[in-house]
Amino acid sequence: MSRDHVQPAERPRTGGAAGVPDGGPEAPFLELLARGAPVEAYEQPVLLARAEGGPDDRIAALERAKLLALRVRSELEGRRRREAELSALFETAHDLAGLRDLDAVLQAIVQRARSLLGTDVAYLTLNDPARGDTYMRVTEGSVSAHFQQLRLGMGEGLGGLVAQTTRPYVTDDYFEDARFQHTHTIDAGVRDEGLVAILGVPLMLGPHVIGVLFASDRRARHFERGQIALLGSFAALAAAAIDTANLLSETRGALAGLERANEIIRDRSAVIERASDVHDRLAELVLRGGGVHDVAAAVSEVLAGTVEFTEAGTAPAAALEASRAEGHAVRHGSDWTAAVAAGGELLGALVLRGHRDLDPVDQRTLERAAMVTSLLLLARRSAAEAEQRVRGELLDDLLDARDRDPRLLRERAARLRADLDATHVVLAARIDGPASDADEEAAARRRLWSAASHLAATRQGLAAARDGGTVLLLPLAAPDTATDLARRTARDLGTAVHQPVTVGASAPVTGLAAHPDTVTAAYAEGRRCLDALHLLGRAGDGAAAEDFGFLGLLLAGERDVGAFVGRTIGPVVTYDERRGTELLRTLEAYFACGMSPARTKDALHVHVNTVAQRLERVGRLLGEDWQSPSRALEIQLALRLHRLAAPERH
Repeated sequence: MSRDHVQPAERPRTGGAAGVPDGGPEAPFLELLARGAPVEAYEQPVLLARAEGGPDDRIAALERAKLLALRVRSELEGRRRREAELSALFETAHDLAGLRDLDAVLQAIVQRARSLLGTDVAYLTLNDPARGDTYMRVTEGSVSAHFQQLRLGMGEGLGGLVAQTTRPYVTDDYFEDARFQHTHTIDAGVRDEGLVAILGVPLMLGPHVIGVLFASDRRARHFERGQIALLGSFAALAAAAIDTANLLSETRGALAGLERANEIIRDRSAVIERASDVHDRLAELVLRGGGVHDVAAAVSEVLAGTVEFTEAGTAPAAALEASRAEGHAVRHGSDWTAAVAAGGELLGALVLRGHRDLDPVDQRTLERAAMVTSLLLLARRSAAEAEQRVRGELLDDLLDARDRDPRLLRERAARLRADLDATHVVLAARIDGPASDADEEAAARRRLWSAASHLAATRQGLAAARDGGTVLLLPLAAPDTATDLARRTARDLGTAVHQPVTVGASAPVTGLAAHPDTVTAAYAEGRRCLDALHLLGRAGDGAAAEDFGFLGLLLAGERDVGAFVGRTIGPVVTYDERRGTELLRTLEAYFACGMSPARTKDALHVHVNTVAQRLERVGRLLGEDWQSPSRALEIQLALRLHRLAAPERH
């Protein structure tokens, strides 16, 4: 009502002396009250009576009636104001009861506070415990972006005074008030907004202040007690709204946590059921004598993936070693590897393909499957040891040439899935590395024999312990060479026994059933290669006689001169035979003349360009390094052997 537009005072109707309307001095003021006239209008009846020269008692009566009417008007104004305030508080409480959006409720509180207090600006700040300061949460009527983004340190400004004392504070002139701590940041924001009079009341949650609600004007103003109380009521509702929102948030968080817990419980239940299922399946496999691939298939179905059993030599080495050392399945890229080991021996691995993330229970399932696999392998090993002994006995008989009947040899080999008519290589294997005592050395030999027997069985060969090491008879399949087989066997056996294993190989041999003594000669050749590897410092490697150049000629049991000559200068011999050239003669003269083209052309009675052309052709046939010291030595030896083998050609 105090801000209503003031209408021009109407001339009261007169019906009695001195212009006083009929009905006594109160009548004109009752009419003004009924019309809701402004305060200024209540002076008109008194002024009119004085202008008309009314008696003093009548004027005094009008003065008393005026004062009474103004009191009534003030009371009515107060009641209407309190009604509006109560209505606003009720609406705010109603908003709070149906709280859905905290921002909307706080905005409504600030808007209603500004409207009922008739201020230019209203705003609400909240404490930020994480940053240790206070920030603007909601503003209404603000026009300054700087002011709307203010952050205040704890205890600073009028809000800091309110927060510290937990009591309302009001200042009629902010910049002249020295009761609170002024800072450049806050003063600049208040000045930018143009605020002068500010009222602040605390937002309380129990004994704690969580923020401050403000009402402010851009001019000096005195805030009444009722206005302070009203803003305090809005602050209480704002605090309740924040508390309710926090409770709702905590409730929602708790419900979300319960939902996640239920999901986890459901997942765990499903995982436990899967674990129980795989346990039953694995137990059934063991009881009915299933193999490692049956275990892999069962685990694949339970884990909804592809599980494979791999040999120790084909599994990822780093993942396999980590799994063996830790005793758990480990991730390798998008796969999981669980080592299959027995004691210190690595038997292989179970590999789960394409599962980057694996549930801990499923991981344990894979580990249990690896354990069952190791037990099955040990059981199978016990059953295979008899077969290994039979394989060893057959190889011993071939080495000692005790059984000369080819038919019996073939029958014994067939029962072991070996074919003595195929091309084979005899390999002599020995563990390298010092042993601390005789027991450790004996244990290492047993591991080597076991690994060699397993390797022979899987490759349809034979193995036996002999001469402090192991001898293997393995088939040779194209395109492998004896060297390839020796190196692969050294690597596989070394991985199995966790120590370097050196392997010497013979040249390929055939017709073992018809000529059992061939195995004895081939074994001697393999032993010589093994000794040569040790002398050359190549422990842990594998090689055949052909790898040693002319040294291989010395190592070979039958001294295969033709093969050495063919490997060394065969392309040149063939070229001369087909084209009728004299490359061999040129080579002999070249080496005889100290590898001097000038002296060579004199010895051959040809032009030096002819010598150069012939040597260039030799380089294309034998390779660019044919004049290196080692190659030159072998070529000269081959030329000499070739001349000795066919003297009539020279």
